[in-house]
Amino acid sequence: MNAGQIPMVYAGGQEQTLKVGLVGCGGRGTGAADNVLDSSENVQVIALADMFPDKIEKTRKVLKAKEHPGVKIQDDFCYSGFDAYKKILEAPIDYVILAQPPGFRPPHFAAAVEAGKHIFFEKPVAVDPVGVRKVIEFGEKAKEKKLGIIPGTQTRHTPRAKETVQRIHDGQIGEIVSGRIMFNTGYLLEFPRRECMSDMEWQIRNWYYFDWLSGDFIVEQHVHQHDCTDWVMKSNPVSAVAVGGRQMRTEELYGNIFDHFCVDYTYPNGVHVQSMCRQWKGTPGEICAIYRGTKGTAYVMGPRAGTITGDNPWEFKPQAKDVDPATGKEINGTILEHRDLIASIRAGQPLNEARRIALTSLTSILGREAAYTGKSIQFADLLKSDLDLSPKKMEFGPNEVRPVRRPGV
Repeated sequence: MNAGQIPMVYAGGQEQTLKVGLVGCGGRGTGAADNVLDSSENVQVIALADMFPDKIEKTRKVLKAKEHPGVKIQDDFCYSGFDAYKKILEAPIDYVILAQPPGFRPPHFAAAVEAGKHIFFEKPVAVDPVGVRKVIEFGEKAKEKKLGIIPGTQTRHTPRAKETVQRIHDGQIGEIVSGRIMFNTGYLLEFPRRECMSDMEWQIRNWYYFDWLSGDFIVEQHVHQHDCTDWVMKSNPVSAVAVGGRQMRTEELYGNIFDHFCVDYTYPNGVHVQSMCRQWKGTPGEICAIYRGTKGTAYVMGPRAGTITGDNPWEFKPQAKDVDPATGKEINGTILEHRDLIASIRAGQPLNEARRIALTSLTSILGREAAYTGKSIQFADLLKSDLDLSPKKMEFGPNEVRPVRRPGV
């Protein structure tokens, strides 16, 4: 599509069928395809792409079992290999979900913009500053093409969080003085190496545990709370200092990432936000985003989400529109994010959040690099950095990765 053309989905409004392709047939990608089908009327998932054919077949089976009329996947629109993302962009799709490991996301995003597709891409959208800048660059090109773009930071789309943050911005807790964000969990899935696998195949299948693919778990997972904080603070941090290490996951199976981080982010006006995340087996979990002000405390994420205490106490009460009548529960943000994007596309006013999520991804990268190096790092300096974690050759075969980082070395 030429830069001056308007994507065809605009013209048809609610009645025109939106055809979707998925790149990355893992658990989150399959979940996102399920979510987009549940989000809006007249949506079809017609194409799949992944590095590996077995992943594609697994996703096809899961979506087929859903028995949704919008599942229209054909053999001719299933693609595997390193160039699968290019092939799916040639298929007759309007909207692409980018859910491959984050290390692939910047080049895949750039290709999708060039192809004129609306884009939902999972967070984080980059694992290093070079990738961050690429997403910003092509996010601006997407504006010229009138493409809709949002990331998988679903908290921003939930009424509970939206109203809480709006009340913070309206001054209900006074001036913000500090924040506390956490993402403490147990172990995640792992993929033991098979004798027949090359370095590259095993790393991609076991992608979470390699920094060039996931960005480390502070970037891949804790980015949700970092995004919430940047939202609340209306800013990215100025700097960060951190500690971190590899205490429990020390085997080769766990690649070259850490298993715990604790970061002190400094935001404008000298506000400090403590960020903690760990993945330790057999320990209590906690996920939260809490902000303290001169007049109270706001709970945006976690068990008390949608609550303000202090001088002006308040608690979120969901409206009928916020609840799924089939379950009686609040509609999940992973559905609402697609609903919001599709509604904006069909209204001819496409959302474009590429720059915002690129900079939030850098907030997470800032914490990682502060822990990896043991240094206080400035956000502005990191944004200009030439740090690039991508492999020299993108092909199956040998692929040497960085050793586990040691601060001060």
